[in-house]
Amino acid sequence: MKKAYRASLLRFDDAGRAQFDEDALLVVAPDARGRQCVLDAGSHDDVAPRHPGVDTTSLPGRILAPGFVDMHIHFPQTDIIGAPADGLLPWLENYTFPAESRFAEAGHSAEVAEVFLDELMRNGVTTALTFATSHVASVDAFFTAAQKRRLRMITGKVLQDRHSPDGVRDETAQSLLDTESLIQRWHGVDRLGYAITPRFAPTSTDAQLRGAGELAMKYPDTWIHSHVAENRDEVQWARELFPHARSYLEVYNGFGLMRERAVYAHCIHFDDEDRRLMRATQTATAVSPTSNLFLGSGFFDFAGADRIGYRYGLASDVGGGTSFSPFATMMAAYYVGREGQTKQGISIAPSELWWRHTGGAARALGLDGVIGTLQPGSEADFVVLNPKATPLLARKTGLAENLEELLFSMIVLGDDRLIERTVISQAG
Repeated sequence: MKKAYRASLLRFDDAGRAQFDEDALLVVAPDARGRQCVLDAGSHDDVAPRHPGVDTTSLPGRILAPGFVDMHIHFPQTDIIGAPADGLLPWLENYTFPAESRFAEAGHSAEVAEVFLDELMRNGVTTALTFATSHVASVDAFFTAAQKRRLRMITGKVLQDRHSPDGVRDETAQSLLDTESLIQRWHGVDRLGYAITPRFAPTSTDAQLRGAGELAMKYPDTWIHSHVAENRDEVQWARELFPHARSYLEVYNGFGLMRERAVYAHCIHFDDEDRRLMRATQTATAVSPTSNLFLGSGFFDFAGADRIGYRYGLASDVGGGTSFSPFATMMAAYYVGREGQTKQGISIAPSELWWRHTGGAARALGLDGVIGTLQPGSEADFVVLNPKATPLLARKTGLAENLEELLFSMIVLGDDRLIERTVISQAG
């Protein structure tokens, strides 16, 4: 059944430019699969005559915006946000691996999956590319919970057959068999997608990485999800383990793990040759600024990525990341851009920050036109924002003289209270 929402409306065109209507109408209707999709959108005066008598929900003083897309997050690390550590590798050893070992238990996996998805919805995140653990139970629990909520979510069993403690280390041949079985069970079911997920190159043998690449070739519409060049110690470790590769990134390319729908988190310690390889293979970066700042990993070079021209979007990287909130992520990205790996510093426009966490992230995931823009034909995952959710936010947004000032006010002062409601493109 067709229905409409009347409020202010933020959406993005194909070029990533923000479009904003103060008094707008968003019209949604089921598509052939029964999913609510955007049928029409724009100013109320333009759109309303095309849909006489449509059932309309009026939301005065509210802003409708695309649901946020989190390009890299770890659902099993929900309980270790803010765990103190000297850096990435000690953090993995002291907190991450012990926490993840518990996900062999189906009941624990199911419990955390529900908490995790509650947090995403509360913070307006409607799609996420998320790590599970090396346990099949973690993947089944996550997909079961996401399917019940009719969410568009992507995950996969972590592959890590070496340099990992008991409880999370898997066995090479069985890990690949389990991965293929999970692909066949879950990929493309409803709104779910599978990601072939080596943890990072140092924790996989050549045989496991080779097998992952073969599965990526066999199932080309799956995703590939891993980490690269996050931390200088990690980069040095990869250099020692793979001495014949030109760079850490090249390790993945050598095993057939770079292509469209391949997403690598961090990509901090890159040179232009690495950036050109990302562009040539249509591989994307998940920029994770709160995690990088928290763990002291370094600064993503936004200027370098834009100069070479390859796809990237924003990610929370919970639990190394410190917040589920897209506003915290966008604010941290602004800080990182100002600092810059090149030390030149750039000021990222608020509308671009927002784009990189919605339509730009969708494009980087290979979901361009599916989610993230609220353009006609896209799935109707959106958030209802209350720009007066707190006294200071109400005062600041009330003083905004243009869209960039309005968006930046919400980025700087916003949190989960700004998200009044998260609406999912439900089937049926």
